[in-house]
Amino acid sequence: MRPDAHPDEVRDWVRRRLDPLESYETERPHRSDFDLNPEMTPKGETTLVPAAVLVPLVERDDGLSVLLTRRADTLRRHTGQVALPGGRIDPGETPWEAALREAEEEIGLSRDRVELAGLSTRYRTGTNYLITPVVGFVTPPIELSPNPQEVAEIFETPFRFLMDPANHERRYYDQPSGERRYFYAMTHEERVIWGATAGMLRALYDRLYGALEAAPGGV
Repeated sequence: MRPDAHPDEVRDWVRRRLDPLESYETERPHRSDFDLNPEMTPKGETTLVPAAVLVPLVERDDGLSVLLTRRADTLRRHTGQVALPGGRIDPGETPWEAALREAEEEIGLSRDRVELAGLSTRYRTGTNYLITPVVGFVTPPIELSPNPQEVAEIFETPFRFLMDPANHERRYYDQPSGERRYFYAMTHEERVIWGATAGMLRALYDRLYGALEAAPGGV
């Protein structure tokens, strides 16, 4: 996709590479925290908790950016980590209903400002959540208000940066058991996006650009 492409062209290009909303109940391959650590994949059947996140692509004059949050320091899990707005899917909800609801609750993003584009690749976390990333285009102007119980900060990161594989670092940490766990990380302006959030963004990159780069001649 050309950097100077018209917003309508960008929307159409992204949509064609995502799954349609109505396909969410279809069994589809997913990515996971275990892709870089296959030896840690749990054995046997595991009950996964359905969840959804919104991948908000804000249409700025200089290109798309992604709305991200830094989780509140008071949360019990994933304190201070960078995340996409989202959470558990309530009974009777679709993934996009959950993603839009959570975005309103967490950062005050009105669903009226979001045009849904489709679904990216589902992602399984090491804590047994199966997350459906819902991609949507956000039309400025937008007024945001972080929920202080959940969100410490809201910020935007250029989509072009996040979709550049040169910025997809493979890092690791050593667990108390001695096992080494690998994960993706993307560092922009001293903010480190890592773990499941980076994994989902990497999966989105593979959907949008992976097949193109594998083709003769590249993008």
